[in-house]
Amino acid sequence: MYGSPEARALHARSPAIDLHADSLMWSRWVGYDLHTRHDPPLPLAAIGGHVDVPRLREGGVGAQFFGLVSLPIGQRRGLAAVIHEQIDELDKAVRVAPDRLVKVRTAAEVEAAARRGAVAALLGIEGAHALEGEIAQLDHFARRGVRYLGLCHFSANEACFPAYGQGRRDVDGLTAFGREVVRRCEELGVIVDLAHINRRGFLDACAMATRPPMVSHTGVLGAFAHWRNIDDEQLRAVADLGGCVGVIFCPQFLGGDGLEPVVRHLKHIVDVVGEDAPALGSDWDGFIVPTRDLCDAARLPLLTDALLKGGFSEVQIRKLLRDNALRVIRDNPVPA
Repeated sequence: MYGSPEARALHARSPAIDLHADSLMWSRWVGYDLHTRHDPPLPLAAIGGHVDVPRLREGGVGAQFFGLVSLPIGQRRGLAAVIHEQIDELDKAVRVAPDRLVKVRTAAEVEAAARRGAVAALLGIEGAHALEGEIAQLDHFARRGVRYLGLCHFSANEACFPAYGQGRRDVDGLTAFGREVVRRCEELGVIVDLAHINRRGFLDACAMATRPPMVSHTGVLGAFAHWRNIDDEQLRAVADLGGCVGVIFCPQFLGGDGLEPVVRHLKHIVDVVGEDAPALGSDWDGFIVPTRDLCDAARLPLLTDALLKGGFSEVQIRKLLRDNALRVIRDNPVPA
């Protein structure tokens, strides 16, 4: 068990919500079992093994957004099927142990899972290329429980362009299809996720948004200069809409290993836009080497201890652990 009694008590009162882990990709590829406690990965392992239900519960994580990954390498069709296969993997895992893992869509369902002592599983798609240029695909995904759509990943798609990767075009923002996607997301209660998209597209999406967006996993330029990180204007654009920003746990984007860089990025968000914006966006199981103190979900209370030592109040910690993400889920209601 990791963390001080004080940190663990905070997690008991506010079970954390993490905005991004790619574990279902591994379930689809190699049969990774979410219900088996896995050994912590080797220090330099980046291929996954960071998340499972036993370690989520041990680490006081009450809800996990599972990112749904498809890789448009030499193909533009068949990507939606890859997403559906990952959703199938979650559905199978829920059927195995519904007392421990429950698939949810709403904030009320997240809270009900916490009362039962179960981990709430939510779904988000990483990259609008999975829509294959068809807005109807978004409706299909929403019906299966998808709660956010990342407009971009590491390649350009019919909606937008990446901050880095294949087809990068910094001067171009959302396409006409991208604007249609944002509008339909809001109609369906699908949160618009602005991770990975270029700055122009990011600000375009915020300018037209009527619901709070999120950035599921990122660093911030004010804490460390890196192409992956967003600037203060982007932070303000999200915060002004009532959105939240999940800080990634990857040292490459944080500017150093250990807990201090994570705290520094969270503190910068608070300093620039206030305590209602920061959240957690680990990117566990997503081809990253996590910072050494957060190499799996069981260790999350160590971050809470570091936040307490860094001068964060209990209210601020409870907001970034849970309340800010829960508000964004609630403020993007799923149609009845």
